[in-house]
Amino acid sequence: MYPSTGRAVRPTFAPSVDCRLQIAARRSGLIHQLYQGAPISTRTLGFITLTSYVLTILAANLAITYLGIVPVGLGLMVPAGVYFAGLAFSLRDALQETLGRRWVVVAILLGAAVSAALSAQLALASGLAFLVSELADFVVYTPLRQRSWLGAVVASNTVGAVVDSALFLWLAFGSLAFLSGQIVGKLWMTALTVVIILAWRRFSGRAAREA
Repeated sequence: MYPSTGRAVRPTFAPSVDCRLQIAARRSGLIHQLYQGAPISTRTLGFITLTSYVLTILAANLAITYLGIVPVGLGLMVPAGVYFAGLAFSLRDALQETLGRRWVVVAILLGAAVSAALSAQLALASGLAFLVSELADFVVYTPLRQRSWLGAVVASNTVGAVVDSALFLWLAFGSLAFLSGQIVGKLWMTALTVVIILAWRRFSGRAAREA
């Protein structure tokens, strides 16, 4: 028995802990669907994704500076960084699933800092465009991901591609002449990323059944 203190003792509960567990379980389930069979922890995968994201933004800026204009198909020409920029949107979505929204904000700020550090006009335009478009991607992806991961990726990447392309071209060149090619190139990379992830899920699921 406990000594009486003269005050009513309320039972202690931890609803916030239960809530966090439910959220974690929901997120873990979604991550399991996306990365089923991965031989590393979710957190490790998240930091690999974060590093890849920052390196992708660096590569996009270097491509713009040193490669200039390249073909993207359908007779369209675009600044070379478009391919890396398209990949960055999908990496941002993957980062949200592995490390959460706070790390997404950290990644976006790191990406903007990397672009600004290059100091060239194109890099600065790219950095600001990345910052705004990734925030737009984040706003669209977050409410949709629980309903449909594929729908969230396609919708958010499309919005991000349009915002990034229009803002970058306007800031860097004062023209939207390459807008169609920019959007097409980024959506090519989105489609490629989705195909790779779906193929990985199918392969890992088959391997798990055969084990």
